[in-house]
Amino acid sequence: MFTVKQLSRLAGVTPRTLHHYDAIGLLKPSRVGDNGYRYYGEESVLRLQQILFYRELGIPLEDIKKIMGRRDFDVLEALYSHKQALQKQVTRLNRLIDTVDNTIYHLKGNIVMSDKAYFEGFSEEEQEKYAAEAEQMYDPETVRESNRTWKGYSAAKKEAILAESNTIYSDMIAAMPKGAASPEVQAIVERWRKHLNYFWTPKLDQLLALANGYHDDPRFRANFDKMHPQLAGFMQEAVKVYVDERKK
Repeated sequence: MFTVKQLSRLAGVTPRTLHHYDAIGLLKPSRVGDNGYRYYGEESVLRLQQILFYRELGIPLEDIKKIMGRRDFDVLEALYSHKQALQKQVTRLNRLIDTVDNTIYHLKGNIVMSDKAYFEGFSEEEQEKYAAEAEQMYDPETVRESNRTWKGYSAAKKEAILAESNTIYSDMIAAMPKGAASPEVQAIVERWRKHLNYFWTPKLDQLLALANGYHDDPRFRANFDKMHPQLAGFMQEAVKVYVDERKK
C-alpha cells in the first residue's frame, strides 16, 4: 500500500493531483484509514498508470473517466492501444529529429538537402489539422466543409497539394532577401492565397488573421521555425503588404 505522498513521488505527480482525481471519482484510494489517510494498492497504481498514459496522449480528464468507467474497459487491451499510439509518436518524432539533424548538416555544408527534405516529418494529418484550427477562428461550418473537401481528394491529389504547399514555402524562403514588398514575394503570396482554395476561401481580413496566427500561435510558429526561423514573421509582413494593397 502507498500513501498519497509515496504514490505521488513514485508516479511523478503532485499530492494535489491525486486529491483531485479522488474528488472527481477518477482514482479512488483502495482504502481510507481511521486516521483519514488514503492508501493505494496495486489496482490503484495500475489505474493511475492508465490515467497518465491517456493524459500523455492529450485526452481530457472527463473523457478518460468515461473511457475507464466503461464496463468493457480492459487494462491489457488499453496498454496495447497506448503502445501503438506512442509508437506512432516516436516514429513521427524520429522523422522530425532526422530533419533537424539534416538541416544542421546542410547549414554546416556537410550535405545538400533537397527542397522536399526540409519538410520531412510533417504529416498529412498535421496539414489538415492546422487548416482546420485556422478556420475555427471564423466559422465551424467552414471547418466541416473544409474537412469534407480534403477527404474527398484522391491520395494522388493530396500528395500534389502538399507538394505544392512545400514548394510555396521553400520559394518564399528563397525570396526573403528581396523583401516582403518585392514583386517576387508578392507573387508567392498570391500563389499561397490560391493554394488555400484547396481547403477554404478566406477573405482579405481572414488571410491576415491566418498569417498572424502563423507568427503568434506557438503551434503554428513551431513548424514554421523548423522551415526557417524568420519565415513566420516574414509571412506575416508579406501578407500584410498583400492585403493592404488590395484594400486601397
